[in-house]
Amino acid sequence: MFHPATSGRMPGLLLCTALALSACAEAPNATPALDTPTLAPASTVNAAPGNSATTEQLPAEPSISFEAWRDAFRPKALAVGVQAELFDRAFAGVSPDLSVVKADRSQPEFTRPVWEYLDGAISATRVRRGQALLAQHSGTLTAIEQRYGVDRNVLVAIWGMESSFGQFTGDKSVIRSLATLAYEGRRPQFAEDQLLAALLILQHGDIAPAGMLGSWAGAMGQTQFIPTTFNSHAVDFDGDGRRDIWNSSTDALASAAHYLQASGWKLGEPWGYQVALPSGFDYALADSDVRKTVTEWTEQGVKVPAVAVRADEQAYLLLPAGHRGPAYLVFGNFRAILKYNNSSAYALAVGLLSQRFDNSVQLPQNWPRDDLPLSRSERIELQEQLAARGYEPGAADSIIGANTRKAIRGFQQSIGLPADGYPTQHLLQRLRAQ
Repeated sequence: MFHPATSGRMPGLLLCTALALSACAEAPNATPALDTPTLAPASTVNAAPGNSATTEQLPAEPSISFEAWRDAFRPKALAVGVQAELFDRAFAGVSPDLSVVKADRSQPEFTRPVWEYLDGAISATRVRRGQALLAQHSGTLTAIEQRYGVDRNVLVAIWGMESSFGQFTGDKSVIRSLATLAYEGRRPQFAEDQLLAALLILQHGDIAPAGMLGSWAGAMGQTQFIPTTFNSHAVDFDGDGRRDIWNSSTDALASAAHYLQASGWKLGEPWGYQVALPSGFDYALADSDVRKTVTEWTEQGVKVPAVAVRADEQAYLLLPAGHRGPAYLVFGNFRAILKYNNSSAYALAVGLLSQRFDNSVQLPQNWPRDDLPLSRSERIELQEQLAARGYEPGAADSIIGANTRKAIRGFQQSIGLPADGYPTQHLLQRLRAQ
């Protein structure tokens, strides 16, 4: 969960929105760093967001040696309660990891569309494995549900997405990775805060330095918590005296449940439903800031499935692939997943995977698979073209966020296109033509 590049985890739980992993059927599903239908590598976690107005300015080379940085950092650690002996033991033999620097500064040019991401995230193999683990850990999951009020299927779905059910948890020293990022990364203060939190985890005795392994960005364990999230939400649910999200699936699942509980998850309520939109629908309403009750959406002509959902439940409309793809009404539990990893594609994958465990939903087939996603350079060009026409998309950083989507809608409306805020090759061509 290096994810969330938005909450204290780097966004979410985790830091990953800043980093990036790719979703494949059996490898950990990296968090897409962009909360946009066209996925760019991400959180995540594996996740690290970032981009440029053509070329991102990389941080200057450190002006001091790593040893001098470490010696200056040591008093900060001692000031928050880290024992000198533990600090020296944790840093024994630690040097900068150049592979971490490279990963932090990488800017993948090409991305996969959301439907390919979901194809990997919700593979038949992952579904079968999740179903088997739901049966195997039934007793533990019942106890977790009773304690934290979080549905078991979504916990197992997150477990599958974050580490392929504990198979891929990262093999890098978290202390070394975070020290490297604090010394010469793009976000040194964030990395330093995580490093202090990691040292406090060691001091608490939850894990030994040699066992504190994770992603290059510092996401740890079977549920990929960053250190600050671990300190605030990890729990010892198996009663062995340690909060061990590395080796105890019980602790990992309960910790994820504790985080989701704090994020507002409501037991037994839906995360969302696929819906049908009427002809002539105003696609500008598909915005996370536009929230209506189920009753109000139906009055707009939205066809909601005949399922148990309160008519006064607030929801917003999600179009993960624009007006040509499927549409979803998503509720408060969807927003709770977003706090774990601030990517709508990730949250959608978790929701759909959790339903597939019960065979209660068929995956949507109406994806615009002929739509080639924009590359990073093309997304930057799109933003520059919009800005040149006065639509104010924000920084030309390739991230299709709220400002860019609003700018896209404005341009789409000006030329009579469905105002879904979705970036496409056709849209970029129209901007170039003007």
